[in-house]
Amino acid sequence: MAGMNNKVKSVSDVGELKDRLVAINRVTKVTKGGRTFTFAAIVVVGNEDGVVGWGLGKAGEVSAAIAKGVEAAKKNLIRVPIHKGTIPHEQSARYSGSKVFLKPATEGTGVVAGGAMRAVLDSVGVTDVLAKSFGSSNPHNLVKATFMALSEMRDPKMIAKVRNISVDKVFNG
Repeated sequence: MAGMNNKVKSVSDVGELKDRLVAINRVTKVTKGGRTFTFAAIVVVGNEDGVVGWGLGKAGEVSAAIAKGVEAAKKNLIRVPIHKGTIPHEQSARYSGSKVFLKPATEGTGVVAGGAMRAVLDSVGVTDVLAKSFGSSNPHNLVKATFMALSEMRDPKMIAKVRNISVDKVFNG
């Protein structure tokens, strides 16, 4: 991955995390005694200020699956650089059959993204972005591909420091 070390060390230093349910899947196991239903929930948590995480929870009840997903998401937090309400640069990523493309947008554009990608981008706190998904629309793979793209984002301040130029020159150089 090209991004800097953007893992969040502890949950306590990121503030209040809001959770969003991306998808819930009912799984059936057929046994001699009949069918057993369980639920798998993919959940995204974020503080809407650059910190986001995802998790998968599986349980016999929907509420328990969501709770497990939230706990798993809190262990998988990353920090994403946000520049003026949008992402700093274009980025694409692929996970399994899903491919995503993220592009910065001007102020007032809003979040132009579908389903699973929208949940992730809203949780990060991005207000203006253009996003497109290609291939599989499986929410699990889309969330993972979006996370790969966001984790590879590079902070403009770090790039300016490495190149010994101002942040304005990074964008207009």
